[in-house]
Amino acid sequence: MLIPASGVAASSAPAQEKATFAGGCFWCMEHPFDELPGVISVTSGYTGGQTRNPTYAEVSAGGTGHAESVQIVYDPSRIGYDRLLTVYWHNIDPTVKDRQFCDSGHQYRSAIFYHNEQQRRLAQQSKEALARSKPFREAIVTEITPAGPFYPAEGYHQHYYKKNPIRYKFYRTSCGRDKRLKELWGGSAGH
Repeated sequence: MLIPASGVAASSAPAQEKATFAGGCFWCMEHPFDELPGVISVTSGYTGGQTRNPTYAEVSAGGTGHAESVQIVYDPSRIGYDRLLTVYWHNIDPTVKDRQFCDSGHQYRSAIFYHNEQQRRLAQQSKEALARSKPFREAIVTEITPAGPFYPAEGYHQHYYKKNPIRYKFYRTSCGRDKRLKELWGGSAGH
């Protein structure tokens, strides 16, 4: 630790970690994490594919292998990865493959992209615990896979729910997201 000329020890910056989740439309995945104490930033983007620097048009067409995702930077001393996992599960439909609500295709799959062995273990444990206690009958098909390159989406996608609140709410409603989340999770459904 460096001691500045004032004689007072400089505090080190808090550690930061990343979490990356795919849960269908990334517009709808930013908001639940943005509001959590300890979350530093949430970025919409693309991961899990083969193309370098993909565009929204390429990903949404389904040819790159990427999933619309969010990457969360968080302070692990203020919020744990397990809490992020709980929020994640309650904001997706883990029972469908290559689809979330009205969006279909591999680019809209649900997936947890882990950044280290601890995240892999916690993700697997949370999935197993959910399988034992789930409030729905269907099997859980959400992938747990290593994180790879993450490419931020174009600027107009970032924090869309803040920039275009009316269009965002219309999309969530017309896509059936909130209705299905309520069917799956009841009172603990995400928003």
